[in-house]
Amino acid sequence: MTLSVFDIFKVGVGPSSSHTVGPMIAAVRFVRRLEEANLLQQVKRLHIELFGSLGATGFGHASDTAIMVGLFGHLPDQVDCELIPILVEQVRQEKKVLLLNQFPVFFDPDKDLVFNLRETLPQHSNGMRFKAFDENGQQLMKKEYYSIGGGFVVNCDGLKVNLSPDKPVPYPFNSGEDLLKLSEQHQLSIAQLMMANELVYRSKEEVREKLLHIWEVMQACVKRGYTKEGFLPGGFKVKRRAPALYQRLRDRPEECLRDPLSMLDWVNLYALAVNEENASGGRVVTAPTNGAAGVIPAVLHYYERFIPHANEQGIIDFLLTAGAIGILYKENASISGAEVGCQGEVGVACSMAAGALAAVLGGTTQQVENAAEIGMEHNLGMTCDPVGGLVQVPCIERNAMGAVKAINAARLALRGDGQHLVSLDKVILTMKQTGEDMKSTYKETSRAGLAVNIPEC
Repeated sequence: MTLSVFDIFKVGVGPSSSHTVGPMIAAVRFVRRLEEANLLQQVKRLHIELFGSLGATGFGHASDTAIMVGLFGHLPDQVDCELIPILVEQVRQEKKVLLLNQFPVFFDPDKDLVFNLRETLPQHSNGMRFKAFDENGQQLMKKEYYSIGGGFVVNCDGLKVNLSPDKPVPYPFNSGEDLLKLSEQHQLSIAQLMMANELVYRSKEEVREKLLHIWEVMQACVKRGYTKEGFLPGGFKVKRRAPALYQRLRDRPEECLRDPLSMLDWVNLYALAVNEENASGGRVVTAPTNGAAGVIPAVLHYYERFIPHANEQGIIDFLLTAGAIGILYKENASISGAEVGCQGEVGVACSMAAGALAAVLGGTTQQVENAAEIGMEHNLGMTCDPVGGLVQVPCIERNAMGAVKAINAARLALRGDGQHLVSLDKVILTMKQTGEDMKSTYKETSRAGLAVNIPEC
């Protein structure tokens, strides 16, 4: 295992992990490289290009905003979300940016930040090229980075620039089959295996503290999402639905006595709240992406609020189990909508949540693996076709649907004995192959599907 659970769950900002979080990290990385080379004081101009899906939908996904904020040295998990629009307006008005908030450099985003709508760099569909020049126009440095989904960033050599250090762990795994064998051999749950591996990086107390912090951020995001009213940014003026739904559920609790499925309204609320907050550029947890950030918080809220005897340890085990499943998808397929479509985002989140819920409801490792497989099997082929390049339609509702699917997938698996025809490994392989076969226009380019049909209506 080369990844940590905290590589899968990262605190960031909306609206997109690949188009916002990744570019912000890449911008910080580029400026840091200039600093390491003692070139910051010589830089007088920057030129940045976005390619592939970043070029096609980056404007609607706030990629330009993220890059400008990153040039100041702000990282997604630390930046004050209220500061972002202030910095961007400052850059646009003054036509300059302060590298690491210290070194002024001429930068006109309308000219020096280019969206290449049709050109793609060879390594990945989310490519970025950064160039720095001195006062004579001489190029000081050129770097290419790729945002490969979930906030992961690699350089042109494929080296990961923002991951936990690669260390040997006691229970390495590369497949679902590995997890099943390790669990049986050592009589440990997936969460216990993951915790043992995490102890290579940090103490048990630190792991628990960081996981509970992830949960706190998720809860805060849900609360902000159902209390903020108004419209989401962008030309479609999509109204926030979570506040009205919350008011109805809170003011009419007796409805649950007449409607046994009213619990699903709460699950929908949690997911809508997160993704409306994400769409507005708020603080979210990448789980495993921003476009799918509402699925796992919704299912985890369902566990905490609707399952008797839910407790803190269950929340920790849920996140550890979900993280293990997410690692399998990241290592063996993709979690990038620009690479495999929305099956790699909402589909993966659904699979992670289904397996994790089955685990904390007392499922065997076989039932957990089965739940994760069911969660993906019925999301295969899902396209990524955001209307207007915004992470709003159909993205927000897809999270609600993904959360409900995850709960049902867990229930289906728990009603069985863990034996099933299609393994998790096979469905991950199938998802990868399906993504490779999918036309590029259906992979976060806004050139097909709902993205072209809705504006024509």
